[in-house]
Amino acid sequence: MKRSLTLVCLLASATGVGSLASSSRAFAQTPSAPAPAAQSAAGLSAAVEVPANPKIAIIAFQQAVAATNEGQRNFAQLRVKFEPKQAALKAQSDEIDSLKKQLQDAGSTLSEPERDSRLRTIDEKTKSLQRTAEDAQTEASSAMNDMYQQLAQKVYAVLDAYSNQNKFTLVLDTSAQQTPVLWANQAADITKPVVDAYNAKSGVPPQPAAGAAAPRPSTPSTPGHTGTTRPSTTKPPQ
Repeated sequence: MKRSLTLVCLLASATGVGSLASSSRAFAQTPSAPAPAAQSAAGLSAAVEVPANPKIAIIAFQQAVAATNEGQRNFAQLRVKFEPKQAALKAQSDEIDSLKKQLQDAGSTLSEPERDSRLRTIDEKTKSLQRTAEDAQTEASSAMNDMYQQLAQKVYAVLDAYSNQNKFTLVLDTSAQQTPVLWANQAADITKPVVDAYNAKSGVPPQPAAGAAAPRPSTPSTPGHTGTTRPSTTKPPQ
């Protein structure tokens, strides 16, 4: 049952970011980067004054969140939390596969009533498995979204401080699938420095390698941040 194993695949991919490159290939069901809170008209007009020599940087924000030690730890904890549900789903799926094989092996030796009875049993168990898998998928996705948004807020605060300290005029998020950045010098990429800065601030140690990539948001957006306004939590996309 491929559909019933969706939760297994989702959670199996939710741990062990080995590098920024590997983390960029995941995050299939998580939310976008947090959007900053709205500014007043007066505050915005004062913030958009562009310096004569603007200093621009780029960051893969979603990958940065996933690559932090805290992010890797939290994703690993989620996977452990949902392991019992994964095991239960696999057991249900294996049972259905076994019943199908038994029915196929029996062939024409079964009476019509017996065959119909077995088919009804398989159908009922299949529908039950699908309902259980959908509920588990929804619960896992919601938990992952909530965890990501909470962590993204904290990483964004470090990004804000780092950008102000280094006097950047603009920081572009390249983690969006439709990013406006066509090309950038790698020296302008501050993803790793921000991750390092967050790790130093959080105090969370590096996590053991798990050989799997962390998930990435499917509908990312670039925070339109100016000044020091803290980002607000956005509703995860469904």
